[in-house]
Amino acid sequence: MSWETVGELGACLRSGETTPAQLAEHARSAIESLATLHPVLRYTGALTERQAGHAARMLAESPEQAGPLCGIPFAYKDVLCVEGVETSAGSKILEGFIPPYTGTALQRLLDAGAVPVAVTNCDEFAMGSSNENSAFGPVGNPWDPSRVPGGSSGGSAAVVAAGAVPFSLGTDTGGSIRQPASFCGVAGFKPTYGRVSRYGLIAFASSLDQIGPFARSVEDAAHVFTAMAGHDPRDSTTSPLPVEPVATQLARGVAGMRLGVPREYMAEGLEPGVRAAVEAALAQLEKLGATLVEVSLPSTEAALSTYYIIAPAECSANLARMDGVRFGLHVDRQSLTDTYLETRGQGFGPEVKRRIMLGTYALSSGYYDAYYRQAQKVRTLIAEEFDRAFATVDALVSPTSPIVAFPKGDRSDPLSMYLCDVLTLPVNLAGLPGISIPCGLSEGLPVGLQVIGPRLGDAQVLRVARAYEAATAWHTQQPPALPAASGASA
Repeated sequence: MSWETVGELGACLRSGETTPAQLAEHARSAIESLATLHPVLRYTGALTERQAGHAARMLAESPEQAGPLCGIPFAYKDVLCVEGVETSAGSKILEGFIPPYTGTALQRLLDAGAVPVAVTNCDEFAMGSSNENSAFGPVGNPWDPSRVPGGSSGGSAAVVAAGAVPFSLGTDTGGSIRQPASFCGVAGFKPTYGRVSRYGLIAFASSLDQIGPFARSVEDAAHVFTAMAGHDPRDSTTSPLPVEPVATQLARGVAGMRLGVPREYMAEGLEPGVRAAVEAALAQLEKLGATLVEVSLPSTEAALSTYYIIAPAECSANLARMDGVRFGLHVDRQSLTDTYLETRGQGFGPEVKRRIMLGTYALSSGYYDAYYRQAQKVRTLIAEEFDRAFATVDALVSPTSPIVAFPKGDRSDPLSMYLCDVLTLPVNLAGLPGISIPCGLSEGLPVGLQVIGPRLGDAQVLRVARAYEAATAWHTQQPPALPAASGASA
């Protein structure tokens, strides 16, 4: 295992101490040793070899122009399409699907010379908070394999937390980057909605999904974000505004900044260990020169129900294309209707079926106005409350999750599972940037501090997170040694 940063690995590459191919092989070996956690579904095979060669040529021909990610190995979530590499979205219905194109975010990383090595396990179609909903088996947490890594991007969080790769990609629809980052003790950044192109992402909820990085440090996450961000004509929801330079902001610290602490996020429901760790982190930010201001987001209590109307409605529409006719699983029956029913019945897991049914109901005649339209109105109220808060503060700080990683199977009731995202999903409803960074341990398990910024305030979020990280050592904590094993398909 290895916990070097992107910068440290880059220095080794430029000095000739190692090569992109050697780093990729080391990453694959490290991932293979994590088979008991099951964080990876497949390796990227020939693509890894080609990209390692491409990175080596970039470093040899123009080392001063090669960016910080050139030659660095990474893994990405099984909802991101790469030409020629199977992408199944953690679902049986897409098992064996080979995309004919590469999504924009992945292509920009390839152009930067980054080297993909593996496709990570995730909740089916990114629907879940524990990574127990994957059709190919659950993922374990490197800190305690009997506990969940968080979801839906649990595999991506686990491989970074275990030191197998310096960064990975996940997606965040209601907290699916930040919550696993909190559970696994790594940095997990969700950019502003529209800052990173969704072209090539298998959609769950199109108005909420956003691609972002996991990393061992905020600086590494910033490098990945910078490489991916920017307008894309193939995604009409991407912002046409230039991306604010992030690197120049990171070292500015928080002295003089006003940081809001949402009253509703520090209310009842926080585990005592989580509360203690976050309060200590807030005190540290004050020591660094920030002024803490209590703010109120009164519609927070309505965010959960709002999200679970809007997200399933969009899921119902997006997954209608999974019909067994054009791609993926096909169960042949005498009538087209029976083919649809059998294919979707066998191909989708219980949680996906639950959300499709919830969404279809919310969009159905007679209920659209009562549920979906009302939810969109509440969503607007939530966004307006954030806007009012940001009129008086530079960023918000709070717990990422009210709890630490829980045992597998501990939350079989859907509502108790949905409550895990109560502090993250309002950010998605408002389209804001947010990051989770390690801020302590509770009962030997990581606790995450969440930093939230205004729209397009990605650099502000990373600046606050970096300031806290630089003053503490929680991001250097490593999980206990894992039992050696081998596995994962080639």
